[in-house]
Amino acid sequence: MDINVILGLIIGFGSLIVAFILEGGEPGALLAVTAAMIVFGGTIGATMIGFSREEIMNVPRLLKIALRERPFDLNQTIENIVNYAVLARREGLVRLEKELDNINDAFLRTALQLVVDGTDPEQTRNVLEQQIYATGERHATGISIFEAAGGYAPTMGIIGTVMGLVHVLSNISSPDKLGPSIAMAFIATLYGVSSANLLWLPLAAKLKNKANKERVYQEMILEGVLALQAGRNPTLIRSTLIAFLAPDKQRAILSGTAAKGGDAGAQALDRKGQS
Repeated sequence: MDINVILGLIIGFGSLIVAFILEGGEPGALLAVTAAMIVFGGTIGATMIGFSREEIMNVPRLLKIALRERPFDLNQTIENIVNYAVLARREGLVRLEKELDNINDAFLRTALQLVVDGTDPEQTRNVLEQQIYATGERHATGISIFEAAGGYAPTMGIIGTVMGLVHVLSNISSPDKLGPSIAMAFIATLYGVSSANLLWLPLAAKLKNKANKERVYQEMILEGVLALQAGRNPTLIRSTLIAFLAPDKQRAILSGTAAKGGDAGAQALDRKGQS
């Protein structure tokens, strides 16, 4: 589970409630069933209008994606592709067919399957780019659902407040009830603004962040597999793919590669000296 999402929700909503209590407010004063119905019901209804039934039914899966931690280990994937390139240069591309069953990532497995099947490099690129595009479009639709909800929620909060004030003004002959009624009316605005900025929009940002990471991961695999198919040197493939990593990780890999090269050179000199 992505603990950042849970911690963020707890810290965000918890800060609002604790601050309200420190100001002398009663937690029960923040509870308003009618305001919640207007804001959350109205937000969900307005969002449903803008999307198809299939897209709305996909929301639970999107929530699971937002809550699930799925790290993309770029370093290990680079090493795997380099190892595949070594095997391909040594034993031919057909040798990679034995490795397909051991690959868990569907995109990488598809890419290598195209190579093993002897697909034209240009066609391989087209197929994989189409998959990347389709995945990005699917993610964009899911993200837009939460962004739409984040846009509707504050407006629904204002609508709830206006409705509450209408009720207040209709009972203006009872001055002793005006204060609590006005306070209750503004709870709807609180629900709308807080849900938009602490729930809907952050979830959209989380999904967007994960979609960007997946896109970079898939583009790296695309370039690596095409380089492998072209028969490029494994060392050159590694040097090309580390451009997808953050600078600190690039330096770590380069320093590790240099150290391995230095060790290999030293061993070669020792063997030469012994001979």
